[in-house]
Amino acid sequence: MLCAVFDVSRSSYYAYLARCRRVNVQRLLLRRRVNELFTQSRSAAGSRSIAAMLQAEGTVIGRFKVRALMKEQGLISKQPGTHAYKKSTVERPDIPNILDRQFTVEAPNTVWCGDITYIWAQGKWHYLAAVLDLFSRRVVGWAMSAKPDADLVVKALDRAYEMRGRPSGVLFHSD
Repeated sequence: MLCAVFDVSRSSYYAYLARCRRVNVQRLLLRRRVNELFTQSRSAAGSRSIAAMLQAEGTVIGRFKVRALMKEQGLISKQPGTHAYKKSTVERPDIPNILDRQFTVEAPNTVWCGDITYIWAQGKWHYLAAVLDLFSRRVVGWAMSAKPDADLVVKALDRAYEMRGRPSGVLFHSD
């Protein structure tokens, strides 16, 4: 009677019941392995990476199946966001370029060069300011911070100044 009300054949209904009762053991094993690989990657691996890992183990599987298994378990890959520096709103044509691309220096502690870069570590961006002596081409001072501000550069310059014995007459060049 119920099948007639919903306009479903009895054979379809019984086939549906048989499918529901059967547990797909292989799918459960795959789900567990996908979860293990995802956890090992510290939530960074996506469906392509996990599919490649499983294929390297000899499992025949595609990334779309892995994606479905990840979706069933609520696994979402976490990738570091893109990074962008805050754009400067003021150009400074009043500051002359004294170095003028003359990077060959005759003596140590005459010209230092500096730059800031960013590094992804411990789940967030960190900033590294480095000071190089153009004569020796070595880092003479550095500092790290959570923000790329003037304090970061001052700390790197202070460290270079102290490490090099407080030299005088040093030209510092930065972008």
